[in-house]
Amino acid sequence: MSSGLSILYDTIRWEEKALFDAAKEKGINAKMVDCKNLSINLDKSKEDYGTVIQRCVSYYRSLHSTAALEGKGVNIINSLNTSIFAGNKLFTHMLLLKKGIPTPFSAVAFSQESALEFLDKNGYPMVIKPTVGSWGRMIAMLKDKEAAEAIIESRESMYPIYQVYYLEEFVNRPPRDIRAIVIGDKVVAAIYRYSGDSQWKTNMALGGRAEELKVTKELEDICIKAKEAVQGQIVGVDLMESKENGLVVHEVNNTTEYKNTVRVTGVNIPAMMIDYAMNQGK
Repeated sequence: MSSGLSILYDTIRWEEKALFDAAKEKGINAKMVDCKNLSINLDKSKEDYGTVIQRCVSYYRSLHSTAALEGKGVNIINSLNTSIFAGNKLFTHMLLLKKGIPTPFSAVAFSQESALEFLDKNGYPMVIKPTVGSWGRMIAMLKDKEAAEAIIESRESMYPIYQVYYLEEFVNRPPRDIRAIVIGDKVVAAIYRYSGDSQWKTNMALGGRAEELKVTKELEDICIKAKEAVQGQIVGVDLMESKENGLVVHEVNNTTEYKNTVRVTGVNIPAMMIDYAMNQGK
């Protein structure tokens, strides 16, 4: 395969279509590569995919296809290190902490007993999150001991990754969070994401709404530091406005969605991503 640019995906969303259209408008021969149909000979000499923009929804497809392609010398955005670091909330938190980037108070426990003991000592409410996952799935509010016991017990029979109990403070904040899109060394756009009625999560799929946010120097500085902490190139940084601690970063997304950011701000993010990717390939 020979192309100046490949867009690697396993589900075509608005974002992947927008990337392809942006490349086409620029006269770039972009190839759409379905990861589900991809096989990579790990022993042959280097294959030419051009620069690859990694857009797989599946964490495991994204991680392993990135490892295989990068190992064969392919220039892939984001890198394997970013896929590993940003794909796991615990890994991300520790790297942010190491770099002095404000984060919500968090803890990790490795058994049902130790998780409940920690909660008893430190109090409620807290939020439990899977270390690997997206779109707010399996994130739950632990309002009291009864809720904690029920939720944690249900996860004891699940895949082992769900028995790593990642606990995060319920941040005292306005009913919104922030999604900032970072491309290279610039925050190109940012939005507020408001919770829907009777919701505390800010996912747009749950009835939330989005509003444009002016990028301040404070916001840009913290987002660039967060991007660098996970060795990212194109990422989405999610932040909350803690009433006690100001801006805190709670997640960095290495295959970030940006449909609502484009819709609300009018910023042509896919075109910027294409420009960045092609410049990296030179």
